[in-house]
Amino acid sequence: MWVHSGSMGSTTEQTPWLAEGEEKRRFVRDMFADIAPSYDLLNDLMCFRLHHKWRKAAVRAVELREGDSALDVCCGTGDFLGPLRSAVGAQGRVVGTDFCPPMLAKARDKFKSAQLSVGDTCVLPIRNESFNAVTVGWGLRNVPDVSLALHEVVRVLKPGGRFVTVDMARPRSKFVGRMSEFTFHSVVPLLGRVFGKSKAYTYLPKSAERFMSREELSDAMRTAGLSDVRTKDFFLGNICMHWGVKP
Repeated sequence: MWVHSGSMGSTTEQTPWLAEGEEKRRFVRDMFADIAPSYDLLNDLMCFRLHHKWRKAAVRAVELREGDSALDVCCGTGDFLGPLRSAVGAQGRVVGTDFCPPMLAKARDKFKSAQLSVGDTCVLPIRNESFNAVTVGWGLRNVPDVSLALHEVVRVLKPGGRFVTVDMARPRSKFVGRMSEFTFHSVVPLLGRVFGKSKAYTYLPKSAERFMSREELSDAMRTAGLSDVRTKDFFLGNICMHWGVKP
């Protein structure tokens, strides 16, 4: 399914983390559909449930108030939706979009009060200047065009609205980096094999390795129209939060 037309057994079929454009869109959507049933459990195992703490820190960074509106793109199984709902209160609006219906189904099971819909982050089905904040967790590296996704984020933000992304990063320490590389490229695929999802959990660390550096993502956010872009590291620098504001 992930092969370039006319090239059965292509390099990209064997190394899906090299996929780009529409091929990447199809691969990622189908991959997450396949791992949706075990996604939450493996997420918790890989980071000792600390991703919930990092998400709460991200929600604090966008400075939401009661009654505000928040959009979580690439929302997956919806773990950003709870902290966002707590921040905006009962009168606020929380929306989640994802282009993988099985992941959205898991989110609906967990968060009944959120408005969820199928949506591609590169072509959001949302009006201009609709939200006070946009969040994304571990999603930008999976979109086929990061620049386009960031421009869409800025488009749907209200003036003064804030965007935050949390994702994998390369540790600044070379020693930590070597340890992390061993862990991500051995332990994570091993967990995937235990759950019968070897390809997906080989793709995930490989895609993280190929993702933008802190500086490159900061520059991309500024180019898309965000200002006051800042970063904060978690987990010995293996996780980095970026956030900025729409002027």
